Amino acid sequence: MENDEILRLTGITKSFPGVSALTDVDFTLKQGEIHGLMGENGAGKSTLIKVLTGVYKRDAGKIEYRGVPIDVHSPLHAQVLGISTVYQEVNLVPNLSVAENLFLGRQPIRMGRIAWKPINDRAAEILARFDLDIDVRENLGHYTVAIQQLVAIARALELNARVLILDEPTSSLNIEEVDKLFQQMRRLRSEGQAIIFITHFVDQVFQISDRITVLRNGRYIGTYQTEDITKVDLISKLLGREYEKLSELAVSRIRREEAAEQDAFIRTEALGRRGSIKPFSIRIRKGEVVGCAGLLGSGRTELANVLFGIEAADSGKTYLGGRDVRIANPRKAMRWGIGLGPEDRKEQGIVQGLTVRENIILALQVRKGWFKNLSYREQKEIADHYIEILDIKTPSAEQLMRNLSGGNQQKVIIARWLASNPQFLILDEPTRGIDVGAKTEIQKLVVELSKRNMAVLFISSEIEEIARCSSEVLVLHGHEVVETLYGTDINDQRIMNAIAERHAEGNEVG
Repeated sequence: MENDEILRLTGITKSFPGVSALTDVDFTLKQGEIHGLMGENGAGKSTLIKVLTGVYKRDAGKIEYRGVPIDVHSPLHAQVLGISTVYQEVNLVPNLSVAENLFLGRQPIRMGRIAWKPINDRAAEILARFDLDIDVRENLGHYTVAIQQLVAIARALELNARVLILDEPTSSLNIEEVDKLFQQMRRLRSEGQAIIFITHFVDQVFQISDRITVLRNGRYIGTYQTEDITKVDLISKLLGREYEKLSELAVSRIRREEAAEQDAFIRTEALGRRGSIKPFSIRIRKGEVVGCAGLLGSGRTELANVLFGIEAADSGKTYLGGRDVRIANPRKAMRWGIGLGPEDRKEQGIVQGLTVRENIILALQVRKGWFKNLSYREQKEIADHYIEILDIKTPSAEQLMRNLSGGNQQKVIIARWLASNPQFLILDEPTRGIDVGAKTEIQKLVVELSKRNMAVLFISSEIEEIARCSSEVLVLHGHEVVETLYGTDINDQRIMNAIAERHAEGNEVG
């Protein structure tokens, strides 16, 4: 082991029934280094960390820590050794105070009672190093996710962590919070801390890391000095193929002359809901992808909710296939051939305790009615069909949803709606929180759905993919459709300008 290496993993292999999660994976970490760990969902990042921290027992391979071979038996054992993980969903106790969380299990006792003043004073002193001036007596749950993460990092360091693992720490943070976290990570690096930074954000890994290790399909692809690899090269390593500009998607816009000859499948006239979305009039034809762009809070999800009946419209009209209809709730929307892939797939989309098969047939079963149950054979045939055509990576249709990667969970949600044979599909942030490879596959799928003559509303906060996939783009601001772009006007810069212009006109961000 080199003098500056604190950690070396060699030939790590781990399998589960039906799945080879890691095969002969290597990884090294140096003292005073931020090392990015990247890979598509299902690449093996989480499994590697769980092997390192004793959640899983490795099948083969060797772990050396500070030059000594080790066997980690549990996460607590890892902490004792000096290896701590801060997860995306902070694993602390929100209804205890900040100070209590910092010293949980280590509270000083005086005369049989917890010594609160020393705890609070020491907690404030610790957090001052992180530029956090907060009331440490306040419950942790009252603070933002960004502050909770810094508290979790501070706790790990108080437990003498020499290796700090940050698992997707920026996924729930805004730009300003990310900058503050990166400031603290740089400070810790300058003090000699070794940090593993797990992320799917390509831009961020270039901002903060010294080296990058790429895993793909459970295998080690390589480790690269950040300054020696380009973004395009990194994406190629992640995808396992030359980076495609998705040219087939960029030009996959239906000619408006042809579209004009078709009646819109869905058309709204001044449809709206007071306090949610201002009246909007749109037309979406079969075989067309209409993008929906705007900043967070602009009203994109509210527009989708009104179209799907989650929030019933209180003004305007909706026409489906030329017929005046009232979509009062999601059940009626489904009966009219409308599907919705929600923004929050974990809370509103998937049922984690059910199998892939059960998740896929949910919408179809609702549409048929619970007294017309699909047989197990029918369910399995449907599930297996969509697992194959969408390339859902799962050992079988009987795998629990919670065991799938984020990108594959998203594919299951899309499979659910395809199985119900919708004519109009609303996809709200279908690529959020998934890796670049899965994003590419979902984007291609969106365009493929339009080629199958489906009408699609595609909501995304990523302007580039909106421009890439859409034949028409709705720009929202202040819970209102403020502009519609067509044809050659649909490009990254034009969409950004449309959003920026509206914000420049107003006094506040919508």
